[in-house]
Amino acid sequence: MMEENIFNYQKEEEPVELESFQGEKRKLIQPTSLKDPKLEKLKEALVDWINKTLKPEHIVVQSLEEDVYDGLVLHHLLSRLADVHLNVEEIALTSTAQIRKLEIIMEELGKRLGTQDSSQIKWNVKLIHNKDLLATLHLLVAMVRCFQPELDLPSDVKIEVVVVEVSKSGIKSDVQVEILTEGSSDTDSLSNTEREDPIEQLLKLEAHKVNTVKKALVHFVNQHISSLGLQVIDMDKQFADGVILLLLIGQLEGFFIPLFDFNLTPVSDSEMLHNVTLALDLLKDTGFQLSSVDPQDIVSLDTTATLKVLYALFNKHKGK
Repeated sequence: MMEENIFNYQKEEEPVELESFQGEKRKLIQPTSLKDPKLEKLKEALVDWINKTLKPEHIVVQSLEEDVYDGLVLHHLLSRLADVHLNVEEIALTSTAQIRKLEIIMEELGKRLGTQDSSQIKWNVKLIHNKDLLATLHLLVAMVRCFQPELDLPSDVKIEVVVVEVSKSGIKSDVQVEILTEGSSDTDSLSNTEREDPIEQLLKLEAHKVNTVKKALVHFVNQHISSLGLQVIDMDKQFADGVILLLLIGQLEGFFIPLFDFNLTPVSDSEMLHNVTLALDLLKDTGFQLSSVDPQDIVSLDTTATLKVLYALFNKHKGK
């Protein structure tokens, strides 16, 4: 039957109820597109982005369809990325509570994403709560473009969808191409290597070259903190508690950070995280672009994150 063939397009996602969208149009991803390598890479990139963003919250996403629909992840993303704190339940267990939570989140996201024109929106509360993969992808891509436009998502991701319209008179269907991410423009035609963060490029080089850069950065740091009676010997470990980083920022940027604002002798991870978070917030307030650096990574002795911060400071103040 024609009806059975149409709804087989959605068989690799959750089953579609005919009554669930009678009187409206619904887009169903073709099974062949679900296996498209570009789509898989986009899903992986979005999952990785969510997990890095929410790492301090100890929230881990494995499936976009199964882990986003109840509003918990979207709520925390909005809080972390836009510093918006909504008066909603932390964990909504019932379907009614989840939908109510999503309504509040979507209203706030609409303001941030500039999607007041409902005819242009490719997601809504019902679709997200129904675990609609296409709507979830559109929403997350829009959030990345709004809150972290420098994030390099896979470009030119297109998928085939079946547009189904159900009415009392029958079913209409049409196959269309849905664009999830745009192709690279002429102004954005640089290779991945050319666009890549300089520290990411550095870490792909031989170990001795990486160590040479580390030594140069340590020398730069020591030049500016020696007057405080401090010295960095082990770059990989001495920035983890945020103390030297805060004092260095104060020296370079020319302002005093009150001692009651941070922990001068931090012991616990939470105290260290407070210090590092404060340091990164200060850098962002003074114009540094460090949205890809997570405070928790520095506390966890992530060399890449520490290098990115020190390189940004060096790049701005190397002439001093």
